[in-house]
Amino acid sequence: MQKYFAALTIVLLLGMVLARSLVMQRQGTRAIHFGSIDKTDFLIPPFALLYFYMIFVPSLNWPALSTQRFFQSDILAWVGVGLCAVGLLLMLWSLVSFGMSFRVGIDTERPDNLVTTGAFALSRNPIYVAFFMVMIGQFLIQPNWILLVYAAGATWLFHRQVLREEAYLRQHYGRDYTDYVNRVRRYL
Repeated sequence: MQKYFAALTIVLLLGMVLARSLVMQRQGTRAIHFGSIDKTDFLIPPFALLYFYMIFVPSLNWPALSTQRFFQSDILAWVGVGLCAVGLLLMLWSLVSFGMSFRVGIDTERPDNLVTTGAFALSRNPIYVAFFMVMIGQFLIQPNWILLVYAAGATWLFHRQVLREEAYLRQHYGRDYTDYVNRVRRYL
């Protein structure tokens, strides 16, 4: 049961982001700016596809890249389901809080308003926190070394992107962003 929820989580996360992007595109705003500043971002999709494969393997009975498990615990797997569910809810709340300011990547051409309310009143980066919760949850559901490496790598990539976004936001919004940084934590 838990393995199906792990796969469903990926579908729902991607569905939320793509649906929001399509709604914004229909309203005249391009939301996806992935790789527009740093072309090395295009190295991420192949790794993401492998991650998706790893998550879908148990529920679709595809050939596994690794059958080694660190532990076997239904309790921890259910904790993982809980983390995935909370991550999904946080993602949804973040997308609603973002409104028309949502972007994937840094939009230097048409930046919108600085969002500091809703989920962004608790964390400056609730979407990255949501992704991290989902990845840890999925690792608890399928505790293998590949997903552990992915969680560590994603943590580094998320933080790298956050630092890039912070530099841009500080430069673009100035004092308003500095005040926001002084009020709200980077992650939790």
